[in-house]
Amino acid sequence: MSVNERPTGSRPAWRDVRGYMNGHRHDLARVAGRFHDGYRRVGATPLLTREDWLLNEPLPLDRITLKWSDQAPSPVVTGEEPEARPALPEDSANYSEAIARHDRPALFENRPCYRLLDVSWPTLSFTGGSYFDGVNVGETTAHELASARLLHEERLPFRSLVGDPTDLSRRVVLPAVSMLTLRQDRTGDMTFVLHWRDPAKVAHAGGLYQVMPVGVFQPISAASSSQDFDLWKGMAREYSEEFLRRSEVYGEAFSYGSWPFYRRMEQAKADGRLRSFVLGLGIDPLTFAADILAVTVIEAEVFDELFEDIVNDNDEGRVVEVAGIPFQADQVSRYVHHEPMQAAGAAVLDLAWQHRQNLTP
Repeated sequence: MSVNERPTGSRPAWRDVRGYMNGHRHDLARVAGRFHDGYRRVGATPLLTREDWLLNEPLPLDRITLKWSDQAPSPVVTGEEPEARPALPEDSANYSEAIARHDRPALFENRPCYRLLDVSWPTLSFTGGSYFDGVNVGETTAHELASARLLHEERLPFRSLVGDPTDLSRRVVLPAVSMLTLRQDRTGDMTFVLHWRDPAKVAHAGGLYQVMPVGVFQPISAASSSQDFDLWKGMAREYSEEFLRRSEVYGEAFSYGSWPFYRRMEQAKADGRLRSFVLGLGIDPLTFAADILAVTVIEAEVFDELFEDIVNDNDEGRVVEVAGIPFQADQVSRYVHHEPMQAAGAAVLDLAWQHRQNLTP
């Protein structure tokens, strides 16, 4: 019996609900948005934001200042409260434990991450956190909604407990950087590629299109936390991993200064042939995941050199249209409004189109 055939009032098995959730994340995100009607959206997308989280014009990435704090408020909600129990199997104390036991994807490790504390452009404030902290709240929230939809229920006690999705103090918020990459040829025309995230490979946002690269802001390891506390360094690793399918294992002796790929990117930045900007920040209405919305414009010759060996698939899914999707109104509208795209990806694509005149010299 499928989850859709179960009689109202029965309790679907945890794996059934998670399977339904992974197959319907796009629709569920729009449903989730209805529970947060009072919040600002990014354009016509479901992504939640605040007035002061959106920038009036693109802000160069290298103007972002990162501030570190060893003092951070303890989260009010962790995903182990009684309200979370209906979204968990009986043998699991939290959602990350449930995934590890019953639906472990190819990539699932409790790595150290940078926890966002405050947004005051151009300054972002952080402290330490770990990946499962975000999973335990975000995926529980999404699972609860998926189960409620299957059972035709309206109550969402865990979502209510989390409260204001834009309150960075109530839970551990581990932002990712959603980076739209635009390849610009000599005529000024631009193209982009997308990523389809495979639910069998990833724990978050499976089954959705997304810009690429995207990555949770995190160090290579706890020991490299101070060296890696840099948004661009994190994205350089994501470019290597997602576009070229290079390993995420860098080794204890790893140095950015001796990494040829990073040096080439740095030279392109210095020459003005690679330009990165931040456009704002938003919260996914389904999982409450936070994304820094960013765009990088790369001149065609540099792009083709850096990504000569661009892959068709990687450890998180498959690359969509390796040859490039035209950065034009019809294609932007298609993916923002009509395709099952992650809210942050739709938002950054929409914002980049709005700001397109300010992205080029």
